[in-house]
Amino acid sequence: MRAFLFLFSIILVASCGDRAAADARKESVAASREGGAKGASGKSQSTRDVPHPGGPYGQRADDWVLTFSEEFERFNKDLWNDHIWYEKPNPTQNFAVEDGRLKIWPQRDATGKFFNRTLDTDGKFSQTYGYFEMEAKLPRGKGTWPAFWLFNHPGDRRPEIDIMEAYAGGEGWGFVDKKGMHRPNVYGTTVWIGDGSSAGSKMNETHKDLSEGFHKYAVKWEPDRQTFYFDGKEVMSVRTAMHDPLYIILDLWFGSASGEPDDSTPQGRSNAFEVNYVRAWRARNVPSSERILQNR
Repeated sequence: MRAFLFLFSIILVASCGDRAAADARKESVAASREGGAKGASGKSQSTRDVPHPGGPYGQRADDWVLTFSEEFERFNKDLWNDHIWYEKPNPTQNFAVEDGRLKIWPQRDATGKFFNRTLDTDGKFSQTYGYFEMEAKLPRGKGTWPAFWLFNHPGDRRPEIDIMEAYAGGEGWGFVDKKGMHRPNVYGTTVWIGDGSSAGSKMNETHKDLSEGFHKYAVKWEPDRQTFYFDGKEVMSVRTAMHDPLYIILDLWFGSASGEPDDSTPQGRSNAFEVNYVRAWRARNVPSSERILQNR
């Protein structure tokens, strides 16, 4: 819904075993990336057409070829911008890569206001069709609005696939715990075809506190269908044509259905939108003309 708002004024608590398995997968990915595209440090942060052991979560590994793998060994400026294209970056630091994870946290800037932080691959990585997956833990607190989405801004069009948007402070989107803290247990998925109209949207009830553990949010994007997954289980499917290459966005914004943040909204690293990895694949059997579109 980010593009819509911009146009008109401008969505399994992981056990210890799950975390160990995720760490093992990250090590496996790091090994498989050797020889791929490398950043300034010499460590590969993204890759092209590299087989991924295991593939997308819940999918047949043999059906997919890895095209993008961000395991957050460091913050790679060659892959990520630290602001959305129509804004300047806020100088207040509210994100970092620590312990193999990206963290974006609520923070007031020099003016005393909570500010939006966007990290995206605009101009650095984009892809048409495929499978896109993130494993993350969401922040708590009134006003928090984390998201994982695919987007582009060709001309006056704004095609967009919202894989995960959460509104901890919104009615029907979360709950209030015994200490009065707003916590998310519902997230949204939406497809915007580019002219400001939605092709489909859903509030996904998870029955889990999404700020307490890591979960996998994903979309399988085919030429005429988008299928969304939570921890490998299908939650929504939309039939619409989406043919523009889209880039990846991770952000922590404030407001909208979550309400305005206030003094009850926890600030700092301990309340971060915490991302373990972001990965993308292409279907192995697609024609070469439909494969990855990448700008470097």
